[in-house]
Amino acid sequence: MRRLIGVLLACTAFAVLAPTAPASAAGSHPVVFVHGYTGSDSNWTAAEAYFRANGYDQSDLHAFEYDWSQSSERSAAELGAFVDRVLAETGAEQVDIVNHSMGGLVSRWYLKELGGHAQVAHWASLAGANHGTTAANACLVNASCREMVPGSAFEQQLNSGDETPGDTAYATWYSPCDGVILPYQSTAVDGADNTVVACQTHLGFLTDTGVFGEVVGFFES
Repeated sequence: MRRLIGVLLACTAFAVLAPTAPASAAGSHPVVFVHGYTGSDSNWTAAEAYFRANGYDQSDLHAFEYDWSQSSERSAAELGAFVDRVLAETGAEQVDIVNHSMGGLVSRWYLKELGGHAQVAHWASLAGANHGTTAANACLVNASCREMVPGSAFEQQLNSGDETPGDTAYATWYSPCDGVILPYQSTAVDGADNTVVACQTHLGFLTDTGVFGEVVGFFES
């Protein structure tokens, strides 16, 4: 499945190489992409192509890869170390984060529970499992899935109190046609700029140039 998704995304990448509008100035921060369950860094092929076509250098773009079956707490700690390396390599003070699916939980745990919000200027969640999904009941063999079940101890801790801590700007995009995040409204985060996309599938968010354009605009705000 991972190989098939990678091939499909690579095949669609050519469609985003030329933006429909003149390229805008890139945001002022390096971008860290965080994939979801069963994903990999290759999931971001189309997004990286779009960002490059809209003013970002390849050196600005950093795809984080992790073991999606392990606890998202552990993955969040690994994300923190990854962000530290990006900041050290680029000399930047903060990064912007784009996440998909379970990557919402990994990155939010980093921001909220590990103090990562100080290192993150903007957080953009595409079809994020931010309040869990009932679909996770089909893969309870993995710690990450057990944590994604709505009402799990992980979800209760993550979503208690302030869901958008610090000075980070938060935004989400989600759709009733998702089919994986159930209910689809689970992506929305209290205190974030939450946008409903008319009809987009869960994997379709990974090649949606309209959403990518809105994310770039959000990063420039």
